[in-house]
Amino acid sequence: MIQFRVVIPARYASTRLPAKPLLDLGGKPMVVRVAERALLSGAEEVVVATDHAEVLAAAERHGLRTLLTRSDHRSGTDRLAEVVELAGWSDDTIVVNVQGDEPLIDPSLIACTAEQLATSGAEIATLAHPLGEAADFFNPNIVKVVLAAGGDALYFSRAPIPYARDHFAREAGGETLPAGMLAYRHVGLYAYRAHFLRTYSELAPSPLESIEALEQLRALWHGFRISVAIADHLPTAGVDTPEDAQRVQEWFKNV
Repeated sequence: MIQFRVVIPARYASTRLPAKPLLDLGGKPMVVRVAERALLSGAEEVVVATDHAEVLAAAERHGLRTLLTRSDHRSGTDRLAEVVELAGWSDDTIVVNVQGDEPLIDPSLIACTAEQLATSGAEIATLAHPLGEAADFFNPNIVKVVLAAGGDALYFSRAPIPYARDHFAREAGGETLPAGMLAYRHVGLYAYRAHFLRTYSELAPSPLESIEALEQLRALWHGFRISVAIADHLPTAGVDTPEDAQRVQEWFKNV
């Protein structure tokens, strides 16, 4: 059985939804709901990593392991790197990053990401799902990933890649995708080896990650492998806006 740990980065500040980790979902804070899902994945340990005392206290009241991290991290990956150091995990520890705003995350997807890392030998693993709709393919808010023959990521982009030149030339407006199109939506679950997280914090940012606003491009820029598993379903949408919050609150009222 693959052993792995889950870290849930939970920043208190949010432009669109202040105090998001503490959002009440059926009587429990959202960060606790996320942790409960993560615990169902088979992880040997789940850690809530936050920069705020209220989030720390809320998680601890529900018996969760917590770590108070710095507030100046530029990304969730940087926060994970601090957790690895604070917890003293060995270099070969597999760490899965589960975002603190996904209270309905499928535990099987967490386990799948960890397994992909363990079996691939890569430094990072993540998930993708086939894209079937042209509207999604051309949507810059949906990140696309192109894969090599062995399943490693070649590139991530908000642009429509790979671009079916001849098909779109014939089909003005790009309203359909060609049959058999190898287009994949990136699913933002990541597993890392702890030694990579220790290295990541020392890597210089790449021009590509600034252009695309995609931090995983830093790893590719510096020559690290990102292995990609093809998920058989998409995760339930997370909570980014007040409308999302209302949707998820209604869901928890009915369970």
